[in-house]
Amino acid sequence: MAELNVTKKTISKLFSEMQNRKFIIPYFQRPYKWEKELCETLWNDIEDFTINNEDDDYFLGTIVSYLNQDTKNLEIIDGQQRITSILLLLRAFYRKLEDMNQSDEDVIGLMNQIAPCIWDINPISQKVTDKTKKRIESFVITDDDKETFHKILETGNTDDSLDDNYTINYGFFKEKCDEYAQNNPLGWKNLCVTILSKCIILPIECNSPDTALKIFTTLNDRGLPLADSDVFKAEIYKNIDSEEERKQFTETWNDLTQLCNQAGISLDDIFRYYMHIIRARNSYNSKEVGLRRFFSAEKYKHLRIPELIDELVLIATFWVYVNKRKNPSTDDGYKISNETRKYLHCLSWYPNEYWKFPVSVFFLRNYKMDNFDNELCCLLKKLIAFLFLKFIFNPSINAIRDDIYNIYINIHNGNNVKLSLQFDNEDFIRRISSFSSSRISRAIILLNAYLNDNQNDLISETFDIEHIFPKKWQDTNYNGWNIKDAKLFLERFGNKIVLEKKLNIQAGNGYFGEKKKRYSSSKIASIIELANLPKNDWVKTDILNRENKMIEDIVLFINKNLS
Repeated sequence: MAELNVTKKTISKLFSEMQNRKFIIPYFQRPYKWEKELCETLWNDIEDFTINNEDDDYFLGTIVSYLNQDTKNLEIIDGQQRITSILLLLRAFYRKLEDMNQSDEDVIGLMNQIAPCIWDINPISQKVTDKTKKRIESFVITDDDKETFHKILETGNTDDSLDDNYTINYGFFKEKCDEYAQNNPLGWKNLCVTILSKCIILPIECNSPDTALKIFTTLNDRGLPLADSDVFKAEIYKNIDSEEERKQFTETWNDLTQLCNQAGISLDDIFRYYMHIIRARNSYNSKEVGLRRFFSAEKYKHLRIPELIDELVLIATFWVYVNKRKNPSTDDGYKISNETRKYLHCLSWYPNEYWKFPVSVFFLRNYKMDNFDNELCCLLKKLIAFLFLKFIFNPSINAIRDDIYNIYINIHNGNNVKLSLQFDNEDFIRRISSFSSSRISRAIILLNAYLNDNQNDLISETFDIEHIFPKKWQDTNYNGWNIKDAKLFLERFGNKIVLEKKLNIQAGNGYFGEKKKRYSSSKIASIIELANLPKNDWVKTDILNRENKMIEDIVLFINKNLS
């Protein structure tokens, strides 16, 4: 039978009662997610309360925990975001006090009240003798974040080069402490006392870890609903029996989290890719369902796949190599050539990410093949030809959902993917010209740059789209141009090129003869060709001729890669 013990405690009492014990952030929890905006809300609420409500208490919320009978530590089920933020706030106050007059009795008194909230106190001297004995320990954060958080609590200092939530939020609290002390020198100490003695927490203590886990999956923290992957992690953790296996799972999960961070994607993204891999393996119907609904079906049966975590790590590692342009290690057993990366780069600018589903299915099925890179490159060219063409005729996500499903079913079944789409070349040419300022224009312009036979190297990920004829009109004779014609031709494909960001800034708004000097420093083949043109004017016929050649090359590419 589930039992809950509910009490009411001040911040001072809640933390100081934890002498020789810790708040534990258990393995199944999510990392620290509070961003600066939530810390601003917390600070503003406390500041307003301090000024306007002297005789009342300020309710900070609930904290749900489970008392571990073996360690006597409190494992936080819900409220770890709040607990962590309050500790950062208290450490900022303590850091401010450390810089103040240590002979001031008020300063000493406040330090003696705050210290037991952050660290264990020497039972004889009642002073802090070891700042490594902190009130909190997290088993969910990465090693880098743990080092950052611990350094803040131990030293009160931060590394300005870091941009994690611990560093940013502690910096915010420290800045507000300094600002409040400067503007309200008489009220600053009272603000500190208010936080310690007037801010109320309602701790709810569970009698069993199962009860705690059930509460975890149903509660949301302040302003932060649980991500789907948070729920999946708790569900997987709950079904692991031994403590050793749980620790191993948590270490692997932290590795997976770091891989996702490196790849610039979320854990939910990885589970979404894997959802489509499962769909491919089981030939589920093409009707798409939400991520949480999919994995929660039939009592979370898909989370009990034995190879689940290992395969998630494999997929995440692949996307690190793709998104960060890193070469796979020899142990990975596959390579990703520059030719393949060209088409991955083009697809990265496609208006949605559906293309990643068949690519993930292909990877997990074929990464051990000797000709993996060649086959992947062929698939990517087919996807570009099909998806780009489809977007031109029907620019919506719904138009490709069933196609994507059928593509990755064929991939999983080992079939040669043959994509076809009937279209009239002349109709396509008429249509594509109207997409020069659409969501897919950047991808098309990039593809055109890569289709140049002399473009062997990858183009910088931070490229700009440069307008050869400048965007900003100047009252200068541009060899027959007038402002009306400029507006008509400015955004045409023939007037747009991919250019390195630095060179684009240097080229500025100059006329073509001046821009050519900057273009000559480019490493992009099509830009070098422009720089080598003998003429110094860029006129309407140049734009039209370049656009016709560009569309001709793209049509040729599409026809070559579609059945």
